[in-house]
Amino acid sequence: MMKQFLGILLLFALLTALLPFAALLLPQSTGGQSAPAVPAASQPQPSAASPSGETVSLLDEATGEVLTVPVEQYLIGAVAAELPADYQPEALKAQAVASHSYLLACREANQQKEELKGAWLAVNTKARQGYVTDEVLRAMWGDAYEENYAKFSQALSGLAKQVLTYDGKPALACYHAISRGQTESSENVWGQPLPYLVSVDSSYDLTADGYLDTVTYTPQEMSDMLSVNFIGADLSGAPAEWFGEPVRTEAGYVKELPVKGGVSLNAQDFRQALGLRSCDFTIEYGDGRFIITTKGYGHGVGMSQTGANLMALTGKTYQEILAHYYPGAVLSEAA
Repeated sequence: MMKQFLGILLLFALLTALLPFAALLLPQSTGGQSAPAVPAASQPQPSAASPSGETVSLLDEATGEVLTVPVEQYLIGAVAAELPADYQPEALKAQAVASHSYLLACREANQQKEELKGAWLAVNTKARQGYVTDEVLRAMWGDAYEENYAKFSQALSGLAKQVLTYDGKPALACYHAISRGQTESSENVWGQPLPYLVSVDSSYDLTADGYLDTVTYTPQEMSDMLSVNFIGADLSGAPAEWFGEPVRTEAGYVKELPVKGGVSLNAQDFRQALGLRSCDFTIEYGDGRFIITTKGYGHGVGMSQTGANLMALTGKTYQEILAHYYPGAVLSEAA
């Protein structure tokens, strides 16, 4: 039991560290650079009090301040930090429930972390990571602030108490921008299996903008990046012979990458070292350059945000979206 408990804590720590990346997975709506110049009385205002009486606690790394936020306002700020304003309402709802569930799961894991100052989760409002304030929303949306705020407020109304649970506890409802057409299991990414974070079909993503991405590196650039991060890799001789055939998971993501010298690189570490969009990558060498093509965007675990939006476009409800991407998790009322 102690080994399993430590494993869960490690997973929470890893996911908390990766959350800022997940928040950058989709392009942010830039809007204008200042709030719309209309009388304040005509603008929608975030409620100072929570209709449900519930609040959440967030550490804003941009200021070092602990924010106490009504849960309804948190849902708007959390979803707006993740998704463009033109996403379907059912996709916005699915993201709201996932973000809230993730937050509550982190609250349980982060209770003893002194650096959080009693907050449940660290966010960065200026970098639009995890949550954005009303001030940031005005800068993001500019002249569209009123319209977008009304859309988010209406879509997320009534969701303050809805969360995903598993075995009666909040589910660690991870999410990413675009899958490779199949999501990945938490075990293959972070080494800790969770029953509701398993590989599922997400073939909607195959048609998504940004599904494919290609980057190129010279042999010197490749050598410089890898030599800093990996000891023992032999990057001498012909560059075309540096890399072997990748070892892939059942979902199709690269798990390990053999490198000349008998070294096998962890794909997640390789992706981070090179700044790749996904762990589904292929490497080719020609004309003096490495050409790396990736499929998808993000770690691939949990809900594909693009897949959720495309499912919503076909008429799927947020309940159906969540049931698909988090099999076995139950939509419940927050305690």
